[in-house]
Amino acid sequence: MKKIRILVIIIASFMLFSCAEVLQHLQKLDSSTVVEQGLTSKEIIKGLKEALAVGAANSTILTSKKDGFNKSSIIRIPFPPEAKKVRKAVLKLGLKGIVKDFEKSLNRAAEEASKRALPIIKNAIMNMTINDAMGILRGADNAATKYLRAKTENALIAEFTPVVKRAIASVEVTKYWKPVADAYNATTIFTGEKAVNPDLDKYITEKALDGLFHLIAEEELKIRKDPIARVTDILKKVFGI
Repeated sequence: MKKIRILVIIIASFMLFSCAEVLQHLQKLDSSTVVEQGLTSKEIIKGLKEALAVGAANSTILTSKKDGFNKSSIIRIPFPPEAKKVRKAVLKLGLKGIVKDFEKSLNRAAEEASKRALPIIKNAIMNMTINDAMGILRGADNAATKYLRAKTENALIAEFTPVVKRAIASVEVTKYWKPVADAYNATTIFTGEKAVNPDLDKYITEKALDGLFHLIAEEELKIRKDPIARVTDILKKVFGI
């Protein structure tokens, strides 16, 4: 029994010594060291940057084309929630056409704004670190999208807001909102309700970003789960592990 205890102590001491040596060795490794099942950190970063670039490019192509938002069953922008009572009242008046035109104009503005998203997103992708990359690789199926949104949302809002303002003017959102609001305001004489004037700039900007990142998350999931979506060798290597 005593011999067994001595043997256990010797083995434990050896294991502790070996672990310490391994840790010291790992601390000396540089950025091209093998860090994840035969992949180097450089390969992981390159693969994740490529995945995000592919996802962002595909998503912005979809959102910025005509009817990219308007005819989507997933990201189409609906009537502003705070103005739902306006929509309901106007529909009761039989003015379905002007409601439809207004909602279409909201989505046209988002499609126009989406054309400016890709350069901002690419800039965030280029600044990814190895720590970011490892967290994304080992994270949830939408880890890359969440990282990207956290890094770009403020810049995108700043970029999108003036674009949305111009888009609102170019697709005449206000022109389509005015008859809706006028029709509703006419009913307030009888209902006593106050006129509603939602912040369309903010609403369209937020919804445009929600739609864009929803599609990026879908693209990320495809690359993680579907080998066919891994269109380059580095994507196959990183996401095939």
